[in-house]
Amino acid sequence: MKYPLTKDKDYSAWLKELKNKVRLVQIKAAVKVNTELLLFYWELGRDIADKQKGARWGEGFLKQLSLDLMAEFPDMKGFSKRNLELIRQWYSFWHKEIIAKQPVSQLEIEKSQQPADQNSQQTPLQAKKSFGQQAVAQLMQIPWGHNIVIISNCKNPEEAFFYIQKTIQNNWSRSVLTHHIESNLFKRDGKSITNFEVTLPTPQSDLARETLKDPYNFDFLTLTEKHNEKELEDALVNHVTRFLLELGAGFSYIGQQYRLEVSGDEFYIDLLFYHVKLHCYVVVELKSVKFKPEFAGKLNFYVSAVDEILKSEQDNATIGILICKSKNDTVVEYALKDVHKPIGVSEYIITKNLPDEYKTSLPSIEEIEAELSGGE
Repeated sequence: MKYPLTKDKDYSAWLKELKNKVRLVQIKAAVKVNTELLLFYWELGRDIADKQKGARWGEGFLKQLSLDLMAEFPDMKGFSKRNLELIRQWYSFWHKEIIAKQPVSQLEIEKSQQPADQNSQQTPLQAKKSFGQQAVAQLMQIPWGHNIVIISNCKNPEEAFFYIQKTIQNNWSRSVLTHHIESNLFKRDGKSITNFEVTLPTPQSDLARETLKDPYNFDFLTLTEKHNEKELEDALVNHVTRFLLELGAGFSYIGQQYRLEVSGDEFYIDLLFYHVKLHCYVVVELKSVKFKPEFAGKLNFYVSAVDEILKSEQDNATIGILICKSKNDTVVEYALKDVHKPIGVSEYIITKNLPDEYKTSLPSIEEIEAELSGGE
């Protein structure tokens, strides 16, 4: 840069307009803080991209712009050089999907006030088809920090839009959003093999299918490679908060080894939940081995028993989820074909298994208790 950028007439004129915009944003922020700020960021990102493309202002442009804006608005956050770079990145990530369809200024931002669950039935592909009419309005519904997490970790707009919708629907915090992105929920959501289409009415079947994942990621557990169902079940209960987070929004934990009595015989369900959005009981059975057809029959029995014993008239049909170590999809489909209760089958993954040789060297709870008692 041969001369100070502040002496450039075009830059000075544009900076003056930009300062006026910032003042307007400050006035409106008391009413619509997030929407107005992000609309401003969108326009600023567009302007920065245009100016860097068309004007010869050199590599120091963003640094100088940051200094000028922070000097004029010392109490307003968001004008650091790093945040200006993120604003440009955010705009660049989305604008190819949006500009060809509809200018941001013409979009109906009022759509952001509509109930979030209006789009809950959409698949990511369906959502993408209507992207031009919805995208900006939905971008404005989530905080700036959430937007940055999404564009920094997603490979394409389809994946990013999926996480935007999920954030709106479930009111995710930034840490929960980050967890779901890191566990690749986009690839796992609604992928379980189920018979929901033929066993549940259409609205509930769609919601129930989207509730399940395949595989479930239990990386928060540390188990041996040869763990059994009891070890897996106990570990999940010991980490029930993380387990509920992995299951998804709406699951309420009821109990482990939940007892049911059927005509004098006792049966025990591995894990029982109630789903507050689906308004139904959810039976979860765990298998530390590959799926076998007889597993579906046993789970079908448990679901029938819960329907008869626990379900009230206000509850929807009970759903069964079988989570196993591995499965042959064709075998699962055959096994569920003539099952009349709604059942889904998924795998689970644990990538941080404890080596088998360490298991024998770790003391049991009984041994620890005995040692403590002996030392008193």
